[in-house]
Amino acid sequence: MSAADHRRDVGATYRNGGGVKGLVQKVQSPQPSLDDSLEGEVRAFLTDEDQLHTYDDLTKVNPVTPTTVLKCLQARYRVKVFYTHAGCTLVALNPFQPVPDLYCLDVMREYHCAPQPQEFKPHIFIVAEEAYRNVQGQVEPVNQSLVVSGESGAGKTWTSRCLMKYYATVAASSSVVKSQDTVERIERRVLDSNPIMEAFGNACTLRNNNSSRFGKYIQLQLDRCQLLVGASVQTYLLEKTRVACQPDNERNFHIFYQMMEGGTDEQRKEWKTPHGESFAWLPNSEKIVEGDCFQETVEAMVHLGLNAARQREIFRILAGILQLGNVNFSSPMVELQPCNLEEQSKDYLQRAAELLCVPAEELQTCLSVRTLKAGKQSVHKPCAQAECSMRRDCLAKVIYAQLFEWLVTFINNSICADKSTWCNFIGVLDVYGFECFHVNNLEQLCINYANEKLQQHFVAHYLRAQQEEYVSEGLQWSFVKYQDNQSCLDLIEGSPISVFSLLNEESRLNRASDPGTLKMRLEKELCDNANISWDKFSQEPHFTVTHYAGKVHYQIQGMVEKNKDPVPPELVDLLQKSDNPLLHQIFTDQEAENPTSKGLSKVTVVSKFKNSLESLMRILHTTTPHYTRCIKPNPECKPLTFKREEVIMQLEACGIVETIHISAAGFPIRIPFCGFMKRYGLIAKYSNSESGSHRVYVKPDSNTFLRPEVETLLGVVLKQHNLQSESDSSWVHCGRTKVFLTQSMLDLLEDQRKKILCRCAFSIQCCWLRYQRRRLHARQQSATLIQAVVRSWLVRRRVHTWNRAAALIQNTWRKWTSLLKSLAEAELDDAKDLVEEEESVLDPVIRESGSVQLSSLQEPVSVRGWPMGLALAWAPSITMSLTATGFQKLVSVMASLDLPSSRGEYKVETNQYTQGLASIRAQPKGSIKLHYQRSPLLYSDRQPEKKSDVTGFNEILLEKTL
Repeated sequence: MSAADHRRDVGATYRNGGGVKGLVQKVQSPQPSLDDSLEGEVRAFLTDEDQLHTYDDLTKVNPVTPTTVLKCLQARYRVKVFYTHAGCTLVALNPFQPVPDLYCLDVMREYHCAPQPQEFKPHIFIVAEEAYRNVQGQVEPVNQSLVVSGESGAGKTWTSRCLMKYYATVAASSSVVKSQDTVERIERRVLDSNPIMEAFGNACTLRNNNSSRFGKYIQLQLDRCQLLVGASVQTYLLEKTRVACQPDNERNFHIFYQMMEGGTDEQRKEWKTPHGESFAWLPNSEKIVEGDCFQETVEAMVHLGLNAARQREIFRILAGILQLGNVNFSSPMVELQPCNLEEQSKDYLQRAAELLCVPAEELQTCLSVRTLKAGKQSVHKPCAQAECSMRRDCLAKVIYAQLFEWLVTFINNSICADKSTWCNFIGVLDVYGFECFHVNNLEQLCINYANEKLQQHFVAHYLRAQQEEYVSEGLQWSFVKYQDNQSCLDLIEGSPISVFSLLNEESRLNRASDPGTLKMRLEKELCDNANISWDKFSQEPHFTVTHYAGKVHYQIQGMVEKNKDPVPPELVDLLQKSDNPLLHQIFTDQEAENPTSKGLSKVTVVSKFKNSLESLMRILHTTTPHYTRCIKPNPECKPLTFKREEVIMQLEACGIVETIHISAAGFPIRIPFCGFMKRYGLIAKYSNSESGSHRVYVKPDSNTFLRPEVETLLGVVLKQHNLQSESDSSWVHCGRTKVFLTQSMLDLLEDQRKKILCRCAFSIQCCWLRYQRRRLHARQQSATLIQAVVRSWLVRRRVHTWNRAAALIQNTWRKWTSLLKSLAEAELDDAKDLVEEEESVLDPVIRESGSVQLSSLQEPVSVRGWPMGLALAWAPSITMSLTATGFQKLVSVMASLDLPSSRGEYKVETNQYTQGLASIRAQPKGSIKLHYQRSPLLYSDRQPEKKSDVTGFNEILLEKTL
């Protein structure tokens, strides 16, 4: 059944009533236990087992019993579906094998871009996206915490790694503020912190090949744009005893095996670890696990800023620790003498001293001789063989623990953003799972105590707090029984008497610890607590604690010494004198931070761990938690193997069945009236219904006033979706101060709010576009007007320039024509030549010879002559008289005209098209006079045709006589 079908089925029960008041009259809850009255329903439910894998949310199981829940999980695991919703919790089953394409980038984008990720198949990315959207929506409390819990080997480390990869992808890939290189650097460094932390803090155990031997809380820091800008890591209780003491069939920390497998020949030569060398603190080295990837660890160090020199110092320290493991002492031949080194251990001691950069003699002395201070004097006392081994182990543990803390600090300095650049965070909590081994000591007590605190946080936050809040808000609620582990916590950490308080008292006494004495005190002081018991037939001192996940037997032997965690001051002095820069820096800084660290420390291991865990719980209480329960399907870690007994124990221990009961019957979302109206008040304001004009004024601390407004708003939403109420079930309830919602009702409200916001956004976009268009139109009009004014000004300026130029040309032309006219007038003959001579004076022969009768011509006539030329145009019928004074001039004219002799009649030879037109000065009609005078004009001489033998023409001025 999909989420939409589920909404329709639930919504169908609301179509016979109206209003919102009294939507919840009574919420019934089935009994969590499987009794005889439910056997029939269980058998009916399990009849069609082929469809059990389709239940993606265990709240849909009816009836809810351990058997039905187990069957559903088994059916889904069989078809390789590993995630299932259980109300507010996500159940994750470990497949113990790689699952291709389940965590790829495409799947991340699919869940990140989905409008409603809850409608998709259950996945760890749904939890991650819900927390991320809460930060984006600034839903109080804005900061989020993802609590990943489960047994060792259930898959917590892998789940935490997937969460970090998801946020590093979706919260950094869309960055538009920073450069892409900066974003990739932040993402790379946040992700590279995982390989280093796992190499130095994880180990192969009987239950898990990559078991976290420390707890960590990673805060992914987001800026105001919800982009990943940095991260910080807080660690809790590193199991440093594993360095010097590995349980049977278990291994040391991964980093030692990585060095032996991935180190080059040059590096192994520098580390003094030749091939074939065996080390006591490196058991089961033949077993290869996924975490043995030395190159990946080195690359992560490089990306985080650890240069080659610093890496060399780190690996030399680790190699020195391995060499210490092969150093053994033998009892002295003479009493009160220091223990002697075994013959084969001398070389290892020398190697360890060289790698740690300390004198070998001083190292041997610090391991075998204890310094006691009596006033101002120091007394040297040889140590027994067992004490020498203990001091050797203490040296290795303190070096490794301080190196691990230095690495965590370095990682934080590398990936942590400045406080001014981030405002919210999403925390990922990955702590060690509940542990119960054949031999359990202080480490297991602290680990199980941490799991008890987390379980108590879940119980207090969800199971108990929700049911109590239902009653206080006026809901008629039938309480669901659940396992409350508060009594177990009181046993471990309670005041004034508890296991921790008695252990601290015994540790602070300046005397040798006695397991029997501590056992007697526990029996005397804590006998009234039902969660502690003792096996009277056991010969070893121990006590048994009934945890929420089962009973665990704790061995008292060595517990007080581990709680003291003493570090001999001479060892610290020796390490402070080391020539290894990193080792010297670590212990010098520690001495500066804690001057009283030498000798017996007043702060015990359990006190320090309790304080750090309480700090973590304070952070969790100020955030919105999201729970992921990792389930281990089988203890052998075999792929796709489901053992019902193993799974049912984990389901009962973590309270999954009770969680399903409350989630199925209750309201997982509750919002105060003020916050509800602030977020959803716009639905009533912008609704299209009759109450659409209703104005909501939010007044803090006025629940009486706000409740009618809330009911009106909810009525609008339900009416729009055709949902009404019945007395036995609902989607929403108005309490005294809060609104209680189911996830379906919240989806309806969010959808309606989203639609209104879309409409408002559309209106804003329309107004903005209209404003932009108007502004663009106004700008275009202004630009057009400016262009027109500029063009008109340019045209006016050009026309004005043209007018000035034309006037100048005209004036020049007038002057030129006047000049030509004056020059033309100057070409006329003198006045005496212009006066017509009397005919009687002129010789008739000459007169007859000087007269030329021109025939009627239709085209201009050109008269050729040398050295003068005559041009006549359009002379249809004229009589030209040649008047010359002097014989020489007359002969010249006659010769130049080249007149043919024809008894007194002369015709002009037309050579217009052969010689060209030399000059036209007039178009006379009738009789004309030729005035022969050389012209002073510029173009008076020309050569019409290059082939002509004429060398020049002189213009002849004609004067009309008739």
